[in-house]
Amino acid sequence: MRVLVTGGAGFIGSHVVTALRKRGHEAIVFDVREDPAADVRDPAAVGRALAGVDAVCHQAAKVGLGDGVADAADYVSHNDLGTAVLLAAMAEAGVRTLVLAGSMVVYGEGRYGCARHGVVRPGPRAVADLDAGRFEPACPLCGQDLSPGLVREDAPADPRNVYATTKLAQEHLAAAWARCTGGSAVSLRYHNVYGPGMPRDTPYAGVASFFRSALARGQAPRVFEDGRQRRDFVHVRDVAAANAVALEAGAAPGALTAYNAGSGDPHTVGEMARTLAVAYGGPEPVVTGEYRLGDVRHITADSSRLRAELGWKPEVGFEEGVREFARAGMRGE
Repeated sequence: MRVLVTGGAGFIGSHVVTALRKRGHEAIVFDVREDPAADVRDPAAVGRALAGVDAVCHQAAKVGLGDGVADAADYVSHNDLGTAVLLAAMAEAGVRTLVLAGSMVVYGEGRYGCARHGVVRPGPRAVADLDAGRFEPACPLCGQDLSPGLVREDAPADPRNVYATTKLAQEHLAAAWARCTGGSAVSLRYHNVYGPGMPRDTPYAGVASFFRSALARGQAPRVFEDGRQRRDFVHVRDVAAANAVALEAGAAPGALTAYNAGSGDPHTVGEMARTLAVAYGGPEPVVTGEYRLGDVRHITADSSRLRAELGWKPEVGFEEGVREFARAGMRGE
C-alpha cells in the first residue's frame, strides 16, 4: 500500500512511517519540517502529494493545550482548515482510506462514578477550587467525591480547550467526507503518547517531555496540581502500530469509526515523573500545586474496542517504556 503520512517527520508521524515500512508499505512523508512547501493547507501541494496514493495517515497538526484563546485562529488554521483541504483533495483524487490522529482530549474529563448517583459528568473545574488546591471534581448532583474510571468511545464529547475543540472538528470533517465519498475513516484517539524522539523544551509536547527536558537540564521535574491526576501513558511504537493496523484493516465505508489508543494501564502524572527521574538518575520531582486552566483531572482509556475489532494490543509496558525514554534522545538535543 502507498500511504501518504502528513506530519510524517514529526514525533508520532516518524514512528508511523517506520512501522509502515517495516510492514512492507510505501510511506510518503508530507511535512513542512522536511519541505516548507509541504503545507497541508495548500491545495496544490496536497493534490500533488496524493498522486498514486492508496491511503492517507493524517498526523499533521498543531498540538498541545495552547494559550487560552489567543492562538485559537492558529490552531483552527493548522488543524481544521488543513484537514478540510486534505479531505477535499482526497475526494478529488479518489483516495478513499483515511486514518486520523485523534485525541482523548475530545472527551474533556474522563468517566466518573458517584456512590449515590452512578455515572456522572462533572463540569469544568472552578478557578476558586483550583486556587484552593481542590483539584478533584465533585459530583454535580450531590457534591460528594467521585471515583474515576475508564472512558469508552461512546462517551459524549466535551472538549475543554481550543486544541480539543479542533480535534473534535477534525473528526466531524472526516465523518462528513466519509459520508459524501463512501470513504473509510478511522480516528485513533491517542492518550498520552511518549517515547524516543519527543521534542524537547516545547510547551506543546506533553507532560512526559516536560519532565524529561527538565532532567536533561539537571533540574527536578515540576509536577502540577498534587501529582495524583491519572493518565494513560502509551508508548509511541504502540501508537504507530495501531495506525498501521487501522490502515490495513479498512474501516466500514461511509462513516468514521473512533478507537481509543491507550495502554489500558493508568498511572498518575506523579508516578511518571518519579519513574522517569529514577531511570534517568536525576533529582526527585517537585510537586508545585500549580495548575493550567483547561487541563482535566483524570482521563484514562478503555481501549478494548481497538483490541477486539482490529487485533491490536500494546507491547511496551510502562516501566520498560519509561526506562527507554530516559535513555533515548529527544528532538532538539
